[in-house]
Amino acid sequence: MTSPSTSGSCCSSDGSCGSATAADGQGVGVTTVYKVSGMTCGHCEGAVSKEISALDGVTAVKAVAASGEVTVTSGAPLEEEAVRAAVDEAGYELVGTA
Repeated sequence: MTSPSTSGSCCSSDGSCGSATAADGQGVGVTTVYKVSGMTCGHCEGAVSKEISALDGVTAVKAVAASGEVTVTSGAPLEEEAVRAAVDEAGYELVGTA
């Protein structure tokens, strides 16, 4: 039986975080940081995250209103126009990549 601290944990024994496949950055997807204007609060972050998360291939989204940055992880590069449409649907404006 494997110990819970190594099996299913995001942190490895060397203190780095991520799964074994994610640690080397190979085959785990693409992370892109976008600048979005108009986000001012947690509700804004949630609205933007919800719309971008609905795009095909998106595996993670983290929006930060204070910086206006939205970090998106996806299985393959996303079309900027698809991201722009999702941000527009949420009621905000995609400025571009950070």
